[in-house]
Amino acid sequence: MAKHPNQAIVETHGVGYDVVISVPTFSALPAAGAEVALQIHTHVREDALNLYGFLRLAEKHLFEKLLTVSGIGPKLAITILSGMPADEMVGAIRGGDVVRLTRIPGIGKKTAERMVLELRDKLPAPTGMPEVSLAAASPIEEDVLSALVNLGYHRTAAEKALLAARSGNAAQSFDVLFREALAALSK
Repeated sequence: MAKHPNQAIVETHGVGYDVVISVPTFSALPAAGAEVALQIHTHVREDALNLYGFLRLAEKHLFEKLLTVSGIGPKLAITILSGMPADEMVGAIRGGDVVRLTRIPGIGKKTAERMVLELRDKLPAPTGMPEVSLAAASPIEEDVLSALVNLGYHRTAAEKALLAARSGNAAQSFDVLFREALAALSK
């Protein structure tokens, strides 16, 4: 892996992928050459295929929500995420704090108002539960989360169940983690 403030080159099975990243993701990345797991959003256009990477799942979800706002594309969404911590941005959007949002470079009053109008009810309320850090999650744990979400469970409930399933236990197989997470969800 090589990294630059808005870009990381991530090697997977001998292929280097150019991934656009936000400043918070850049700051949290390990040293160049270290192993890293990024949550990837693939943005396809007629003339380009771009990869956007995030260490935290919450940041990826916020990025994808920002893309639903008219007038915000992936480049502006990365700039927005680089201009304010994700949890503060969610609070500003849910609280209708247009002035604070306009302090982010590239965000004018109209864009900030659209963000508040279109996202206020779509963003989750802040909770006291710690987020599952997928940067530290193994591929097996990511597969368990994916399976639970595909079964229709909400992502946050699946993450909490995975936390309960893996607490106190070292590396486990997919089957064991999946069964324990399902058991936690059925309680």
